[in-house]
Amino acid sequence: MSVDPMTYETQFFGFTPQTCMLRVYIAFQDYLFEMMLVVEGVMLKKLDGIPGCKINPSQIRKCTEKFLLFMKEHFDKLFAKMEDVLLQLVLNIPKNVLLPEDRVQEQYPYSQEEFQALQDQLQQLQQQCRAEAAMEQALRAELEEQKVVKAELEKILQCFDGLENICREHGAGNFKESFALLTQSSKKLQDVLKDVEEKSKKMKQDDQLM
Repeated sequence: MSVDPMTYETQFFGFTPQTCMLRVYIAFQDYLFEMMLVVEGVMLKKLDGIPGCKINPSQIRKCTEKFLLFMKEHFDKLFAKMEDVLLQLVLNIPKNVLLPEDRVQEQYPYSQEEFQALQDQLQQLQQQCRAEAAMEQALRAELEEQKVVKAELEKILQCFDGLENICREHGAGNFKESFALLTQSSKKLQDVLKDVEEKSKKMKQDDQLM
């Protein structure tokens, strides 16, 4: 079989010429085997009708195998010649023939260096697209987080508005001032509680020493 990849012919036919020839070879070979089996069957029937014949089926099988080997060797030689003719004259596209879908290359030729430059540029654009897509995804995630934070802040503001309204209803004055006083009072209570805890610890230590 030919080792030429014949890529241009594959593009035109939709299959590799070597594959086509291989299938033809297998079909002919199968037909040859079937034909020899038929010939063997006919010979067995003819010999059964001859009285006193000493030729048994195993001898006929040996003769059939030898003849099949002889035919296969000659068939391989003939097929090799047929393959060369078909691959060169039938399944071959001449070098001066250009397929319709490739005529654009004839109108706009480019060198290997130009093609490589286009490949590099395409790769850079693909990387930029992937980077922009990742950035867009990150921005969308950040926007969703901002929406959640905004909703929580709105809840807190609504809570403060409600507390301020309650303070006004009970004559507590400005909510911000009240909240500041409440914060200071809470801090003082924390300091007192801390002082009490320290004194309690000290008293326990004195009791243990006594």
